[in-house]
Amino acid sequence: MGVVIRAAVPDDRELIVRLLDEAFQDDPVSGWVFPGAEYRRTNHHKLMAAFTDIVFADGRIDLTEDGTGCALWLPTPAEAHDDDGPARLRAAIDPANERIELIGSLTAGIHPAGRAHEYLWMIGVSPRCQGEGLGTALIASVLDRCDRERRPAYLEASSARSRALYERLGFEQHGPALELPDGPLMWPMWREPR
Repeated sequence: MGVVIRAAVPDDRELIVRLLDEAFQDDPVSGWVFPGAEYRRTNHHKLMAAFTDIVFADGRIDLTEDGTGCALWLPTPAEAHDDDGPARLRAAIDPANERIELIGSLTAGIHPAGRAHEYLWMIGVSPRCQGEGLGTALIASVLDRCDRERRPAYLEASSARSRALYERLGFEQHGPALELPDGPLMWPMWREPR
């Protein structure tokens, strides 16, 4: 039986925030942004909530029917735009945590401009369901649409495991890896439509 995916609605917000919080607790980048297990447990969900709200406002969230996986997509125009979003996120979530603002600024700095594309901001699968193909199913439906519309897709992989998944789906590294100060790597990845 296949994976049933639907567009999330605002009533799904709390489920999505919990899912992303759970899925990214052990992620290397989340660990860098929120160092220390207790600090991450008490603050990480606030960033996931902010991301969810941004994508609900301007993009699309796909959710598996059973609530075990979700993908946050933002359509991105060709023209680059300067934005104080990272500073606003930091102020709203944890003003003392400069890494919230820094990661937003660093990823914005490597985000490609010049071509409209779909941006996979985040994809989260419940740890108990990882490795079952949910991530592939969540991404594939949007990539099929990208192919039909001749639209590229972009993301930043936050772990070697996720990078391997994206490579299997046709993404290629787009420029050098982003080295977070005293932290892990992130890989910018681009996929041309097929």
